[in-house]
Amino acid sequence: KGFRLTFIKESGSLEEKIGTIPKDTDTDKVNKALPNKSQNSNMTFIYFLNLTEAGSEDIDILPNGLAFFSVGLKCPGLHSFAPDKPGGILMMDLKEENPRALELRISRGFNLASFNPHGISTFIDSDNTVYLFVVNHPEFKNTVEIFKFEEEENSLLHLKTIKHELLPSVNDIIAVGPAHFYATNDHYFSDPFLKYLETYLNLHWTNVVYYSPNEVKVVAEGFDSANGINISPDKKYIYVADILAHEIHVLEKHPNMNLTQLKVLKLDTLVDNLSIDPSSGDILVGCHPNGQKLFIYDPNNPPSSEVLRIQNILSEKPTVTTVYANNGSVLQGSSVASVYDRKLLIGTLYHRALYCQL
Repeated sequence: KGFRLTFIKESGSLEEKIGTIPKDTDTDKVNKALPNKSQNSNMTFIYFLNLTEAGSEDIDILPNGLAFFSVGLKCPGLHSFAPDKPGGILMMDLKEENPRALELRISRGFNLASFNPHGISTFIDSDNTVYLFVVNHPEFKNTVEIFKFEEEENSLLHLKTIKHELLPSVNDIIAVGPAHFYATNDHYFSDPFLKYLETYLNLHWTNVVYYSPNEVKVVAEGFDSANGINISPDKKYIYVADILAHEIHVLEKHPNMNLTQLKVLKLDTLVDNLSIDPSSGDILVGCHPNGQKLFIYDPNNPPSSEVLRIQNILSEKPTVTTVYANNGSVLQGSSVASVYDRKLLIGTLYHRALYCQL
């Protein structure tokens, strides 16, 4: 019942396991080989057994090494290996020598049958209370769920469900208070046909919304499809991934929570979720080198995976390096990468997750 996980270790270098990515016809990217990372000689894959390979669309890691996984996302038109199983939240302690992931129990009264988690974010209050914010799509609708994490019981206490007209198509979220957050809308409309039309007409109507109990407002707009969102370690800047435009936007956060765009970093891949390396402030990006394959799924030609590291994004010439690349033979559809103490977790839209040492 629910999720069970096991770990399988494989030896050999990442280069031997991964090789190169063939030319990407839909983005016209050239072949990309994995950099020589000889220290990454052992990899541990996370298999979601009872949900087959249910994906881990987003990952967030607390400063103490507890990692949260959002698993089991279902979206119209998106492939799923377990279409009839509800989603869930898993946790793994990266301080353990051989970490294992556990499904977190959710308090009574919350509708588990329709739980369809997407982007997640944690917030630690001044009294050390840990809150978990989850973008949820019950019956393909849009809500934000706020939970209190109860570590001793390995459980989540559901506190609140948020619905709002300014949150019609929520993708990702970054918590900035116990009931305060920024969220991205990846479409302006919530109706599936209008979403398709919006994308087809390239309207650039998607946005970032700030939510608090006292105020809800659009704080940035004009994105092709706003996706992943995160905040700089000094809390001064918000980073937003525009997946269809292949861009990361840097926005300055003001005391009134409004945002002003500072710069745009253009990349040659579809950028999904953004994570921050706490030791350096670098941005880790889960990417889709061939996005078309995500929606037209062919097991003989699966979607590739790619993780980028962006250093010094505020500088005139940020450094962009490839941390991981695979042609889909090992990992399909990477959506997020998070790091803690040189331990890297890579999640996917609907495939398995990868755990390795950097």
